[in-house]
Amino acid sequence: MVCHASAWEMGGEGDVRIKMCTKVTGEDFFTVHHELGHVYYYLMYEGMPPLFQQGANDGFHEGIGDTLMLSVTPKYLVDIGLFDKVPNTAKSDVNFLMKRALDKVAFFPFGKLIDQWRWEVFDGRIKPEQYNAAWWKLRTEYQGIAAPVERTEADFDPGAKYHIPNNTPYLRYFLATVLQFQFHRALCQTAGHEGSLNSCSIAGSKAAGKKLADMMRMGSTRPWPEALQAIAGEDKMDATAMLDYFAPLAKFLDEQNAGQICGW
Repeated sequence: MVCHASAWEMGGEGDVRIKMCTKVTGEDFFTVHHELGHVYYYLMYEGMPPLFQQGANDGFHEGIGDTLMLSVTPKYLVDIGLFDKVPNTAKSDVNFLMKRALDKVAFFPFGKLIDQWRWEVFDGRIKPEQYNAAWWKLRTEYQGIAAPVERTEADFDPGAKYHIPNNTPYLRYFLATVLQFQFHRALCQTAGHEGSLNSCSIAGSKAAGKKLADMMRMGSTRPWPEALQAIAGEDKMDATAMLDYFAPLAKFLDEQNAGQICGW
């Protein structure tokens, strides 16, 4: 049984499915948002010729559900009855952003090294007798971590990541992490949000929903920069939206780490 969550388009006429071993947890709550992003993308471009029934690029497809997840704010959770009240202190804001940063920001180096390892295996730079050592070399270089116990070539630690044995390209998730914040910033502007970007939820905004749906309906009929232009008003990927989102946390960390040497 494969419990790894996935979304499926079953051949048209609105038949879409999500397959996952679901538990009532915060993590699975967000995973459902991610998979629903795939599902609604399927539904939006279903009328296109089969050749164009795919995302503008892989990062778009992976980023849509995560874009919606960014609208799962404390206020939104109150609105749907999962929270009793919105925490309203500077500490709660920093805690909220830190938890999200440990998911989003900390993911960047990992998202890069997965395909870095795969590509170097495919082009022969990493030989079979170096698979595990090369994996941990990249983990240290990009993430600053090392194996907790001694590892040898008798081990195959890359295989513990589902996407390696399943041969699923991984840079799509790296790109999605950039795009989702860019989408979020643009949709929040369309929704007329005022205040910090991390406090924005587009839930209930028909204008933001239309802009998102119009882009998804394009499928892959146009080059992805044109799809990006349609939703974000710009045709280049831009990570400044992520910086805007985490700006309060960055300020806090700069203050806390003043005089410290950070890195490895």
